[in-house]
Amino acid sequence: MLNTTRVKLSIMMFLQFFVWGAWYGQMSKYLLTQLNATGDQVGNAYAAFSLAMLVAPFFVGMIADRYFAAQKMLGILNLLGAGVLYLITQNTDPDRFFYLILAYCITFAPTLALTSSIAMQQMSSPEKEFPGIRVLGTVAWIVVTNIVGFYGFGDQVTIFQLSMYSAVALGVFSFFLPDTPPKADKSTSVAQILGLDAFRLFRDRSFAIFFLSSVLICIPLSFYYAMANPSLTDGGMQNVENKMSLGQASEVIFMLLIPLAYTRLGVKKMLIVGLVAWIVRFICFGYGDASSEWLLYIAILLHGVCYDFFFVTGQIYTDNKAGEKIKSSAQGLITLATYGIGMGIGSKLSGIVLDMYTRPDGTKDWLSVWLVPAGIAAAVLVVFVLLFSDKQRVRATKDESDLVKS
Repeated sequence: MLNTTRVKLSIMMFLQFFVWGAWYGQMSKYLLTQLNATGDQVGNAYAAFSLAMLVAPFFVGMIADRYFAAQKMLGILNLLGAGVLYLITQNTDPDRFFYLILAYCITFAPTLALTSSIAMQQMSSPEKEFPGIRVLGTVAWIVVTNIVGFYGFGDQVTIFQLSMYSAVALGVFSFFLPDTPPKADKSTSVAQILGLDAFRLFRDRSFAIFFLSSVLICIPLSFYYAMANPSLTDGGMQNVENKMSLGQASEVIFMLLIPLAYTRLGVKKMLIVGLVAWIVRFICFGYGDASSEWLLYIAILLHGVCYDFFFVTGQIYTDNKAGEKIKSSAQGLITLATYGIGMGIGSKLSGIVLDMYTRPDGTKDWLSVWLVPAGIAAAVLVVFVLLFSDKQRVRATKDESDLVKS
């Protein structure tokens, strides 16, 4: 890959996640403080992203991949998204906000797949070259949340203004990216695009349990994205956005540890560690406050273990389980089910739970709120431990034992 191409792709990935990070984690605080939204309205706003993730595979697979150069489609979608973001900055009605953020997410969700597609099509060895470019997305998220935290506008409409200007920049820049022509065969079926070919994997009970666990653990994950910022703010933490960026930093560190942990622990133990970490972090969120801020730091820093050891390890497990023929379908099915269905349910439920534990004077019982996702994660852990079997790991251990005996 040419150095100029690498630089362009790195800038693209940085801007992509800068646009997203500017508003996503802070949206709940903005809705609660500026629009006086209810918990249900907050949950609906986050569910809009999941609804858009259900639509995105149709758009990318049936339209973008077949008829348009990816870089041009990326540019058009970002410019359209910037227009919707402008309308969001002018809105003061929490009910109307849902429809506006849904419209924006429909323009944004397909860009996640498009940026990956643009990058990978320029690479001769994506497994070696892509991580170095994708990590710029995590760096961008850290940078933009620190900007928001440093200037203290996490609860202001400025988060959407910042995202809007960044979307315009990415939209214009996209037209200067390397040409990435349509790549999909026009005969590709809807079933292939949605990953339905991967349903044959459900014949394996362990994969079915893993799939179910992945969907269910996205319910607590949604609580984190929607409720962590206002919870930490109410708990007395200062510069919340800056401190929450430590979670992305830990994500990078634990990402680098995955190869070693995968070799030493195997799939099942890594997934269990991830599930236990979810339970611990929600308990820390619930019991932490200004007088025990160290608990809140633990909750934030556990993000790397929670996300990497379950979701990234799960992607590797799915990749190995599926084989070459249905590898893409399997990953597509997992993405659709987790970010679309699991997080959609979780977003809606988080809003309902927040309203349930909001007192008449408007204060919130955050301990009770966080014990709900902790309980869900604990139930997932029990089911997973009892029913999931890492057969490949068991066979490998047996072979090593037989080798030692011989």
